[in-house]
Amino acid sequence: MSQFPEHLQRIVDQTYPRFTDGEMERRRGAFGAAMEARGCRHALLRGNYWAGAGIQWLSAWPVTTEAILLISAGELPKLYVQYYNHLPHARELAYKCGVEWGGVNTLDTALEELEHRGAFDGPLGVLGNFSVNQHAMLAGKAGELVDLGRDYGRLRLVKSDEELDRLRIGALFSDLGVAALPEGLQLGMTERELGNLIERAYVPDGAVNLIHFMGITDMSNPDCCVPRQFTSTRPVGKGDVLFCEISANFWDYGGQVLRTFTIGADPTPLYRDLHDVADAAFDAICATLKPGTRPEEIIEASSLIEDAGFSIWDDLVHGYGGGYLPPILGCKSRMNEPTPDMTLEAGMCLVVQPNIITTDHQAGVQTGEMIRITETGWERMHGFAPGLGRIDP
Repeated sequence: MSQFPEHLQRIVDQTYPRFTDGEMERRRGAFGAAMEARGCRHALLRGNYWAGAGIQWLSAWPVTTEAILLISAGELPKLYVQYYNHLPHARELAYKCGVEWGGVNTLDTALEELEHRGAFDGPLGVLGNFSVNQHAMLAGKAGELVDLGRDYGRLRLVKSDEELDRLRIGALFSDLGVAALPEGLQLGMTERELGNLIERAYVPDGAVNLIHFMGITDMSNPDCCVPRQFTSTRPVGKGDVLFCEISANFWDYGGQVLRTFTIGADPTPLYRDLHDVADAAFDAICATLKPGTRPEEIIEASSLIEDAGFSIWDDLVHGYGGGYLPPILGCKSRMNEPTPDMTLEAGMCLVVQPNIITTDHQAGVQTGEMIRITETGWERMHGFAPGLGRIDP
């Protein structure tokens, strides 16, 4: 069993980690206020095949095959799930919801309940993924459909104290994953075996893999500048460089840590230069981070990347925790436009990841991690040491 700070260990040790009543009611109150501001008394949220964070955020049920959540002002939320054999566990986990099987067609069943609630007399809020046919069904019933996606996204930007605790757990699990590489890597291991090594570090304690993207290439003849999303049978050898992006999830709350290691050798001059620029860019970006910072200031701070003759492929910075959130930024040589019109707020979490590459796209490094915006600046959420590492198997 991994050891966490005592208050986090208590969360990890629960049979099923739960948020307090106060936290769940805070979320529902905030979402209800957003509905009211958009003129909606009723809202329908749909998730499918393990995608539907809004449903989990408001009901505590992680979407499996399909789930639809109905929220109406002044009424108990209603959750419909598929398959039938998922119903008992949904009733165990869901927070203060009526929980029922969705029947032969979950949307048809939900529409019957909405009609019973009188939801089609005014605007109907919607959130989640709907097929073209499902959208047509809703449009045919409701007088007006109101997309609540941006409203929900804004609610996820600033984290509560309880959410920050879950993100810290996800960060610690992610750190265990990256720490498994210097501890267990052997020459000749394939990317697939390294993925297994990473997951074994956190799966026994209840975390699940979100991503473990890896890239391995020969430092003297590189042909890979960013991690690949799927592991291969490529074995690791002496003189290689290994760069990775790892996120372990704890009940929909994950960390994100990016690191680079040389294998059995010192970095070549190119890789030393790449990582020196990456470290400098990380420090320059973080020096701007505080409440009130605008995206343009972050981008300007990254100008040293172009000054050094390099660029990036990944996003430079993105919001995190509850989705891939704003601000999602590039740098001057790889812009992600339009730049969002917003300022940072205390309680936001960002991933700062200046993953520097050569302009011929042959070589690159990964560095960065999830951080939290504080009242006066920023703080690390991860504990794994920053910097270019070396593994000597």
